[in-house]
Amino acid sequence: MRIATYNVEWFNSLFDDQNALLADGGWSGRHDITRADQLGALGIVFTAMDADAILVVEAPDTVRERSTVKALEGFAAHFGLRTRKAMIGFANHTQQEIALLYDPGVLSVRHDPIGDFTGKSGRSEVPRFDGVFRLDLDTDAAPEPVQFSKPPLEAVLQTSEGFEFRLIGVHVKSKAPHGADGPDEVMRLAIQNRRKQLAQCIWLRQRVEHHLDRGDNLIVLGDFNDGPGLDEYEKLFGRSGVEIVLGEPGPGALYDPHARMALSQRVGAMPATARFYIAEEGRYFMALLDYIMISHGLRRRKPQWRIWHPFDDPVCYRTPELREALLTASDHFPVTLDFDTHP
Repeated sequence: MRIATYNVEWFNSLFDDQNALLADGGWSGRHDITRADQLGALGIVFTAMDADAILVVEAPDTVRERSTVKALEGFAAHFGLRTRKAMIGFANHTQQEIALLYDPGVLSVRHDPIGDFTGKSGRSEVPRFDGVFRLDLDTDAAPEPVQFSKPPLEAVLQTSEGFEFRLIGVHVKSKAPHGADGPDEVMRLAIQNRRKQLAQCIWLRQRVEHHLDRGDNLIVLGDFNDGPGLDEYEKLFGRSGVEIVLGEPGPGALYDPHARMALSQRVGAMPATARFYIAEEGRYFMALLDYIMISHGLRRRKPQWRIWHPFDDPVCYRTPELREALLTASDHFPVTLDFDTHP
C-alpha cells in the first residue's frame, strides 16, 4: 500500500469555473510557469508516484459551480491515473481544500468525522473539526475559541482484503503575520498566530489519542507549516506543533522518521519537503513542512517513507523529466509511505 501527501501550489488556478482543465499558455499561480506547463508537470509527478491514495493539500475549490471532486476526477482522467476517485471532508473558504484521490479498485473510502458539531460558542470537550474548540491559550483561565480555517479531513480506508485504517489529512494554518504594521505588530501577530496554531495541534493530538485508545491504525499526514527548530518562537512556547501531534515518547506516540531526525539533530543536514525562493536574498530556502505520521500498529507493517525531492532523492535526480517536473509542479514535494496490509 502506498499513501502520499502532496501540497500542490495554486492547484485551484488550473481549472475554470466549470471544473475543466486550463491547459493553455496563460500564467499559472506559480512564478513564470504557464498553466499547461504546471499541469504537465503534475501529470508526470502523480503518474510517477503511483500511489493508492494521495492527500491533496491546497486542492481545487468547492464553491458555487466549482467542485473539488469534479476537478480532481477530471485531472485524473486526463492523465490516466488509477487514483480516479476523489473525496473531500468539510469544504472551507480559502480556495485550498483538503482532498483525497484514491484507487477505488484497491480501497473503499468514506468521510467519517469524529466529535459533536458546535455552534459559534464552541465547547471545551473536543468537538468535530468544523466546529469551535474552547481552549485557554494564554493561561488567563478564560478559554478562547479556536477554529480551523481548513478543517482536517477524517476518513476510514479499507483495502479489498479487509485491512482497515484511519486517516487524518491536515493543513495547519500558517504563522505568517499578515497585515502587520511595524516590527512590534509583526511580533504580536506572529505570537498570536503561533498560539492559535499550537492550539490546533493540541486539538489534533486529542483526536489522535481518541483513536489510539480505541486501537485504531492511524495515519496523520499533510502540511503542518511547522517543524522542530523552524523559527524563533519555538523557544518561547517550548515545542513545535509537530511535536505536540507526535506526542510524548512511548506506545502512544506517532512516528515519522523525518520529524524524528529533525528533533534529534538541530544542526547538520536535514530532510526537506518544500523549497521557497526568497527574492530579497536571491536564494532558496528549504524546509521540512510535510509529514506522514503513523501509529504504533502500523510500524509493525514494514513502513518505508520517501520524500520525492528533486535533488536529495537519487532516483528523482537521475530522472531529468521527473526532476524538472517536481520543480515546476509545486513549491512542495510529495512524501510517500509504503506499508504492508497483509498479516
